[in-house]
This record gives sequence, structure tokens and C-alpha cells, in this order.
Amino acid sequence: MQSTLNTALLAGMLKSKRAGKGLRAVAEEIGNVSAATLSRIEQGKIPDVDTFISICRWLEVTTDTFIIGERKDSPTSNKDQVVAHLRADKELSPDTVNMLIKMINMAYETK
Repeated sequence: MQSTLNTALLAGMLKSKRAGKGLRAVAEEIGNVSAATLSRIEQGKIPDVDTFISICRWLEVTTDTFIIGERKDSPTSNKDQVVAHLRADKELSPDTVNMLIKMINMAYETK
């Protein structure tokens, strides 16, 4: 089975998390990534592996979140999936997304 990268989800989550921050500021936050690279990713281009991993760390999600069509021996947790979808949702404001993520984190911490 062929695996592909869900670039739309990656772009959506990147845009959502950076909210009003400029690309240069986010590039500095992530480290070893240029603003031009982030712009290309937000336009749906596929990043190189090191950049992809750095962005996933910054987004606080696993790389599996963006893989389509791969059999996963260790599936992404429900929490990570919910957070990923919230970050990619274009209808919610960044503040709302952040509040919902805080609530989800609290719910999983009190299991």
C-alpha cells in the first residue's frame, strides 16, 4: 500500500497554530526552517523529512497524523487525532482552538 502525506491537513494546522504570527517569527520558533519553506508548505508543497519532523514537533503531533494509506502498528492516539483536526479546522478561531485543546488536555490528564 502506498503512503502519501496529507499536505492539506499539514498546511491547515500550520496556518491555524501560527494564527497572527508572521512566517519569519514562526520559522525562528521552529528553528532550521525558512519563512519561504513555511510559505510553500502552507501552499500544499511537500517538505523535506527534517523540516516535516521539526514542524510536527512544533505542532505537538506525531508524524503519523499526516500519513494517508499506511498501515500503522502504533496508531495515533485519539487525543492526537482530535487535536490535529481542531488545529486544521478553518471555521474555528485560533483562540477557540487553543481553549478546546486545553480542555482536551485536562480531560486526558484526569483519566
